[in-house]
Formats: sequence, C-alpha cells, structure tokens
Amino acid sequence: MSSAAPQPASDQRDVPSLLARLIDDAALFPPGNATVPDAVRLHLEGRSSDHADLVGLFLCPASRLPELITELIKVKPGKPVELSLVIDTGLGGVPKALSIVESRAELLALRMVEMPAPSDVDEVWLERVSEFVPEDVIRVIEPRRGGAGWLDGIQRVIEHGSWPKLRCGGLSAENFPSVEEVFDFLSVINAGGASFKATAGLHNAVRHTAADTGFTHHGFLNLLIATGRLLAGAEADDVRAALAATDGKALAEEAQNLTEHEALSVRGVFASYGSCSLTDPVTDLEELDLL
Repeated sequence: MSSAAPQPASDQRDVPSLLARLIDDAALFPPGNATVPDAVRLHLEGRSSDHADLVGLFLCPASRLPELITELIKVKPGKPVELSLVIDTGLGGVPKALSIVESRAELLALRMVEMPAPSDVDEVWLERVSEFVPEDVIRVIEPRRGGAGWLDGIQRVIEHGSWPKLRCGGLSAENFPSVEEVFDFLSVINAGGASFKATAGLHNAVRHTAADTGFTHHGFLNLLIATGRLLAGAEADDVRAALAATDGKALAEEAQNLTEHEALSVRGVFASYGSCSLTDPVTDLEELDLL
C-alpha cells in the first residue's frame, strides 16, 4: 500500500478509524456546483464540527485557484486549507498552478494533485507527471474507463507510484460503472498493493437507486466493506455481493466488527472519496449508528 495513505487523526472524537478523513470536499464540482464563498464557508464549518475528523481535503480545479485564494484572503482561515488540486487546464498548466499554491502557503497546503489520464496512459505522460508534481504530494490519476485498455492503464498508474481514481457516477447513466467493473478495478488495486481514491456518484453510504434520475448509485460503505473482504481473501462472489448490497444495517454491522488493524488496512487501500456534500454522509452514518 502507498506510504502516503492518510492516517486517522490522533485527536479524533467520535469518528472511527474506518471513517477518519474519508470524505474529501468536492462542493465546487457537479452536482453541487457551490460558489467559492459558500464552499469555503461550509468547508471551514465542517472542519470545526463534531464530525470534523471525517473531513479530508478541499478539492479545487486549477482554473478556479484565483477565486479560492481571493476568498481565503477575505476569511483568513486559522490554519492553511489542505488542498487537492484538480487539474482541468491540461498537464502543461500544472507548474503554474503549483507555483500559485506555493506562493500562498499561509492559506493553502498542497497535499494531492488529481488529473485525468490520456486514453493510452503512456509512460512518457506518466514521467511528465512525476517531473511536475513534487514527491511529497500524492498523485491521483484517472484512467478512462471502458475498453480493453482500462485495467492496463490502472496497472501502469500503480507501477508509476500514483493512486488510480475510480469514478463511480456522474450526470449520465454511462458514468456509473457496473458492479463487475468496480470489482475488476478493486482486483487490480489489490494485486498491486496500491491505494486508490473514488469520486462522483457516492452521495450516500449504501447502494441505492435515486428517485429523481433512476440512476443506481454505489455506496461508499459498500466500497469499504468490499475492500475489506478482498483484503481478507474472500471469494470473488462475496466481494461482488458487498458491492451490490442494499442492506445498510448488515453492512454497518460488518463495519463495526472490523478490528482496528482491519479498519486501518481497508483505509490504506480505499484512501478517500470526493463528495459534494459534507452533511449527507454524516446523516447516513448516524442513521446506521456508525457515528
């Protein structure tokens, strides 16, 4: 597993190790699409809430860095906001974006850089990523899902020392991977001893079908349990069953029965996921008696 995988805060209050710093704040991204002032306000509130230890990094597109910095100058956070920089300006825009962040160390602490991969995830492109992103910053790369080369791309990202990203949903049905595709992704991660990040579509803890769109969403608790079963050497069908499960109470009971070592091992693999809401996951976890 990656040595850069996040560890739970030592002063955590009512957040178990399985959930500590699990949720990266993606309020600026669809479907939330928050304004920068609202996103910053809600993030700072989340960092000081009773469940602050659930909250991980703040996600910001590189193209919106100036807006973010302007807002942070206004609100003057007590400590730098831990940032994941999402590259939406192309690989060539990375050096400038990193320079902007580094010049505002009193406001921002860069922890992660995320970017989509080209269709072939070639070695030359991966080497350029290494050249641009400092060694102490986690690199998260999203190979394009679909086609025979997707899993090969994930493998190359792992061999490169970066975290693969799994996109679990979006604004159209094709953005939602099947249970089998998620299982295949986890199998490559497990074989490579790697960490990964998930994004999009994980609005709730448990797999469900959204009434407004009819899309079936994966649950972040399903992903945690499936990862745990995979690490424990479970049969493939048992891992698939965890991904497909809709019984939240059964999933929560399995989560509660994980030992501290098992929970930390799971989080060393499934490191975090991006959510456009910091409140919806808390509501789900409280209803499942996991907080």
